[in-house]
Amino acid sequence: MRRDDRDEPFDDLFREIERMMNEMMNGADGNVDFNTSSNADSGFGADTHVDIHETDEEIRVVADLPGVEKDNIELECDGKTLTISAGSDHRQYDERVSLPTRVNEHTASATYNNGVLEVVFDPAEESSDISLE
Repeated sequence: MRRDDRDEPFDDLFREIERMMNEMMNGADGNVDFNTSSNADSGFGADTHVDIHETDEEIRVVADLPGVEKDNIELECDGKTLTISAGSDHRQYDERVSLPTRVNEHTASATYNNGVLEVVFDPAEESSDISLE
């Protein structure tokens, strides 16, 4: 089960439940094996958390990328979707985050500190009316 609708108020809770269920299901006999590396290539969503915060002034995306070096992160945005690609020796993260409103991708700024990526966008300007002559 995968939930992609990020606007629901219980989304964080569902992601955490999904993460725990996936962790439990990795043991062949139903027991969790904490010494296995089967989670190593599970990518975004296994132990990663993405939050989107929207205000009138900015759209802020915060993603946990544990164990990733800053030089191994690539970000792309088309104004509606932020694509985060990152890798470490043990994982490959690839996530497309649908933004709640259109953003001006040219104003983006990003920081990465202690495994936490933060990307901030200005909202896109409102569309202007076109006069018909």
